[in-house]
Amino acid sequence: MLPLPAFTDNYIWMLHDGRQAAVVDPGDAAPVFQALQRLGLRLQAILVTHHHPDHVGGVDALRDATSATVYGPARERIPEPLVRLAQGDTVDVLGLRFEVIDVPGHTAGHIAFYCPAMDGTPLLFCGDTLFSGGCGRLFEGTPAQMLHSLDQLAALPGDTRVCCTHEYTLSNLKFARAVEPGNAALVHYSSQCETLRARGEPTLPSRMALERDINPFLRVRVPMVAQAARGHDAQVDQDDAVAVLAALRQWKNEFR
Repeated sequence: MLPLPAFTDNYIWMLHDGRQAAVVDPGDAAPVFQALQRLGLRLQAILVTHHHPDHVGGVDALRDATSATVYGPARERIPEPLVRLAQGDTVDVLGLRFEVIDVPGHTAGHIAFYCPAMDGTPLLFCGDTLFSGGCGRLFEGTPAQMLHSLDQLAALPGDTRVCCTHEYTLSNLKFARAVEPGNAALVHYSSQCETLRARGEPTLPSRMALERDINPFLRVRVPMVAQAARGHDAQVDQDDAVAVLAALRQWKNEFR
């Protein structure tokens, strides 16, 4: 599994078995073509989580050049032809079975791809719904939708590898520390990630158990997190997880 850097902070995830490959959210075709050529691979499949240009911009060129099958959300405008998928569907890629999870919030029809076991460990491609230490902006969905989406992802096994599509980790953790400055796991993880980035290495994939410990958007029912949200917005009902998430997301939008 390879993260192919694209644009300024995107990752296009590539899986391969030494002969064939699949990629997730190829916003730019060039890094994919380069990796295919370098590794001598044939592109079999393209998985798409949502319709934003930095996730679909390379789909047409890759499909046209390789005849790869494109799999994407049932309810979003994605370049045709593609196999449209929604909650409960499965897709087999490179001998792996991925379950489709509806995770609206960032966009109205966003999906995630979850494989219960790849090399013995679960694997999640979550697009822009979940980031390490953060979550996506609510461009089309509601706080209630995003909370339900994040709850579904947080319920996955703790050793699930979380493959997000942006290197936002350091900025997310800066915000997370403002929310929960006394979280020792968060402070330790921040130090690890700063070291990785100083070496030019990705902070991803993360692990779901870690995200449950450090990500404020997965911790909206934790009293300290709810109190911090109320401290930022006195109107927030600390016992209303949707209101806490909405307040955190607005705070993050304005955070510098």
